[in-house]
Amino acid sequence: MNPSIIRHGFVLPLKVARMMKLSRFIPYLWLIGVLLCSNAYGEPADHVIHGNAGSRLLAESFGEFNEPWAMAFLPNGLLLVTEKPGALYLVHPEDRSKLSVQGVPEVAYGGQGGLGDVILHPNYNDNRWIYLSYAEQGSWRKKGAVVARARLDLEAGPPTLENLEVIWRQTPKVSGGGHYSHRLAFGPSGHLFITSGDRQKLTPAQSWDQNLGKVIRLNPDGSVPADNPFQARGELAKTFWSLGHRNLLGIAFDKEGQLWTHEMGPRHGDEFNLTLAGENYGWPLVSWGDHYSGFPIPDHDTRPEFKAPEIYWVPTVAPSGLAIYYGSMFPDWQGQAFIGGLRSQSLLRIRIDGRQAAEAERFAMGERIREVELGPEGALWVLEDGNGGRLLRLTCGC
Repeated sequence: MNPSIIRHGFVLPLKVARMMKLSRFIPYLWLIGVLLCSNAYGEPADHVIHGNAGSRLLAESFGEFNEPWAMAFLPNGLLLVTEKPGALYLVHPEDRSKLSVQGVPEVAYGGQGGLGDVILHPNYNDNRWIYLSYAEQGSWRKKGAVVARARLDLEAGPPTLENLEVIWRQTPKVSGGGHYSHRLAFGPSGHLFITSGDRQKLTPAQSWDQNLGKVIRLNPDGSVPADNPFQARGELAKTFWSLGHRNLLGIAFDKEGQLWTHEMGPRHGDEFNLTLAGENYGWPLVSWGDHYSGFPIPDHDTRPEFKAPEIYWVPTVAPSGLAIYYGSMFPDWQGQAFIGGLRSQSLLRIRIDGRQAAEAERFAMGERIREVELGPEGALWVLEDGNGGRLLRLTCGC
């Protein structure tokens, strides 16, 4: 199957006479709008977000954060939210309150670096392990992503991380502040998957002695599974699941056990990939985008030995966050993927059919979307990017 490509409305103007007649009512229309768009507490009312395929989502705000990056729901319905400068919050959706979690490690904040992803161990109810990714400062101003696990104590006093231990590091640490990636997911067999970006260094994505530009597969304690695909390429390569990646900011498994990731292209050419064990996805040797300088990169179809994406986007959508939907609120969307868009300020719905995928709908969010998660009762939850980024619950607007 050829990969899908997404490429580039107009509004008819009102007659001048009609505009002149209506202009006398503008102050009253403004007042009516204020009354309709506010509730009794002065908070913004729910608003409807329209998709370009006719779907409607009802968005409700649950507070603002300082550069929020990721979230994870606890079994009791509470929510963990990370902020890139280094804060972790426990959010109570019922009253919209949030508590600062103690014991968060120091992070190297700057550029694209800081506190990143947060996920729960599959047996969280028994062991209380949570996993965090973040940028860590090294020597000579070099940095790299790390993954740590800790026990979350909610019993006595403020929420606290205990027994924190680092279980994985990007190797080597390098200069610069971009392309850490460090998204996390547990697979159906209980293994931990980590996206490791190329750190804007390009060539390490094809290197066997650096773990940059790779998808990593580990046991929950950080040890290396004996059945990883690259057993004859050296000790570090034994941790690799796949290689040839750029900046992977979304990772999720479907109910068939298939791993899906997406990554930002260079100048356009973002990708949505079925991410298979032992495959090489070609970066930086091939891409559907070009370098920011305008210098061309060979297209995927020139090098069939590299795995091509199921979807690519020109122009860019700048994908971030990924969830595959299996809730009850939207029964027609079972098994479909949702991707946040930064540059595109959108939420994308992706139809998955076996090993094939295609964009099905795009919702104009009006803000950069950093993260997407499936929440209680089948609602979709998203985090807006940047200072003042809102936590939004998306429910059926039908």
